[in-house]
Amino acid sequence: MIDNLVAQGCDRIFCVPGESYLAALDALHDTPEIDLVVCRQEGGVAYMAEADGKLTGRPGVAFVTRGPGATNASIGIHVAMQDSTPMILLIGDVARGDRDREGFQEIDFSAMFGPLCKWVGRIDDAARIPEYVARAYSTALSGRPGPVVLVLPEDMLKDEADATDRPKVFSPPQAADPLAMTTLMDLLKDATAPIAIVGGAGWDAGASHYFTEFAERIGLPLAAAFRRQDAIPNSSSVYAGNLGYGPNPRLVERVKKADLLLVVGARLGEATTDGYTLITPDHPGQTLVHVHPDPNELGRVYRTDLPICADPHEFAEFATSWEDEILSFDDGAQAHKEWLEWTSAQRREGVALDLGQVVMQMRDALPADSIICNGAGNFSGWWHRYWHYAALPSQLAPTNGSMGYGMPASVAASLRFPERQAVCVAGDGDFLMNGQEISTGVRYGANLLVIIVDNQSYGTIRMHQERDYPERLSGTDLVNPDFAVLARAYGAWAETVERTEDFAPALARAQEQKGVKLLHLKTDVEIITNSTTISALRERAKQ
Repeated sequence: MIDNLVAQGCDRIFCVPGESYLAALDALHDTPEIDLVVCRQEGGVAYMAEADGKLTGRPGVAFVTRGPGATNASIGIHVAMQDSTPMILLIGDVARGDRDREGFQEIDFSAMFGPLCKWVGRIDDAARIPEYVARAYSTALSGRPGPVVLVLPEDMLKDEADATDRPKVFSPPQAADPLAMTTLMDLLKDATAPIAIVGGAGWDAGASHYFTEFAERIGLPLAAAFRRQDAIPNSSSVYAGNLGYGPNPRLVERVKKADLLLVVGARLGEATTDGYTLITPDHPGQTLVHVHPDPNELGRVYRTDLPICADPHEFAEFATSWEDEILSFDDGAQAHKEWLEWTSAQRREGVALDLGQVVMQMRDALPADSIICNGAGNFSGWWHRYWHYAALPSQLAPTNGSMGYGMPASVAASLRFPERQAVCVAGDGDFLMNGQEISTGVRYGANLLVIIVDNQSYGTIRMHQERDYPERLSGTDLVNPDFAVLARAYGAWAETVERTEDFAPALARAQEQKGVKLLHLKTDVEIITNSTTISALRERAKQ
């Protein structure tokens, strides 16, 4: 089993140990090619593996035990599916002869994970391990990338069998059809206000490089899909910003007025399209060209005028090599100017700790290629708006809005790119979903900065609550620990910050430290988002 993971290029496994896969753990003892990262809860395990898949483009690998271990890890499978991330979850299971007796921690994994992943496989015959492992990698990588679950009966892992390791598999190349590309270029010639929305399935550094080159050549505005802000270097002269929650109103208007929508890699999900309203499934008056590596996505939700089933890298390389004349547009430069204005935070008077200024100070102090990792919550909106993301990968954030992601993802990022600065940005409610993984970061010497935004509230839910039921607070307030003291208990360096003017010096002191550093930012829940307050929401509700 372990030999075949090595054959597929696996160099790291995230796990919580379990008696159901002791034989595999024993094999890992003699496998220096694989770095075994031991975590503190299976949710953290799965998040780290999913993040590793985003970072490498190869399946991140997680190993957990049956029953409770698998159910805890299911959250990472959901993230990987909605984020189109290649991932493999290996689950130790009950012995083959004990199936269907509701044995100790037994679960029907096909029924449980079937709707959550691309494929659930169960290996009952040790001789077929190479076949199943190769198929798992192929399935995770091909078409729309995603998660695969492999179930491993504990007695099967002890069997002896003759088998030949299979060679490393890759996603099959999917070039864009030349006739479709000709049609696309003709549509661009006829367009007056085109815009591209990029990032998602199959998007990689090559796609980013080539498509940026193509878009800059013709002045095509490039918008990032929700939480795909690193798909294009934000320094690009045609980068127009991101869609999702709280986008630039000028970008929203630009999308509404576009006569040609070129969507590459993105699924046009609910968040990117503001609940399928910014771009409606039938998008009257707009032509939609959808480029995606999975034919099942083309036309699935949206009426597609020109579907192109292609790998985004292959498509982008084809586009940039196009030699025939294409009209150039002024929109790209104007859209980028509007984005620069939108991402320049102005000091808010009367706010003790201004998160907009915090992000601006981080931009000044941290390397441009820092990897920003966050889970779900209104706190993330400040970084989504004001941080300038560099080349892929520099953003790890779940498009399914999963809380607790930032801490484990940042550990995975630090281990994968130790020479770069990994940053976990978490809200107080968000952090305590998986805050124990700070221990994993300390254990493995992660170069990691943790920013906790503490407003003693489940802020996003509080925001919706104030919109729908103003001044009727219920279930959203929190009582928190002293996060700086908690971090020091885990072995990290930590400070608390309560004023804007104290943040930059505290950040400088943090940068002088090695290992895991944590800054506990105490903020006012009144400043509920980067663009509104609770008081304003209440006033609006009265109108």
